[in-house]
Amino acid sequence: MSMPLAPDLDRLAQLLERLDAQHSLPTLTEDVVDLFAAEVADTSMVLLIDDPKRAPEVWDVAVVLPEVLSALRAPPVAAVADLAASRMLAARYDIRRFPSLLFRRGADYVGVIEGMRDWDSFAPAIERMVAAPVQRAPGIGIPVRSNTTGQCGGSPA
Repeated sequence: MSMPLAPDLDRLAQLLERLDAQHSLPTLTEDVVDLFAAEVADTSMVLLIDDPKRAPEVWDVAVVLPEVLSALRAPPVAAVADLAASRMLAARYDIRRFPSLLFRRGADYVGVIEGMRDWDSFAPAIERMVAAPVQRAPGIGIPVRSNTTGQCGGSPA
């Protein structure tokens, strides 16, 4: 027997189901989120979410986003990442604020819009991302750290 979800997470699950059923914004899991981006010929956009108790703006963006997308001339192919996929992508791309919109072109990173926006700036921000070139993804690579204390080259005498 499974434990019931916390009320906010249960409401979030219901909202995600509605986004899929009413607005064709499917919910992606960790195992398909990269496949989704790779299969889109143009720009894809994925809404990254978090527990609404930690990020209450998740509710606002989830409600407003379908309206914003329907107002665009050429909306990106869009989906929503579930909690686990959102955390995975946030760690990969050094995204620190939820909700966020992650834009990719195929497997390549385009950019991110973090948090809720005013209605007047949301659609133009998405259109800028759709038109933006791919760029090097943040958070990729190995941090360089030194164990020396300000010495250049060689070992101390």
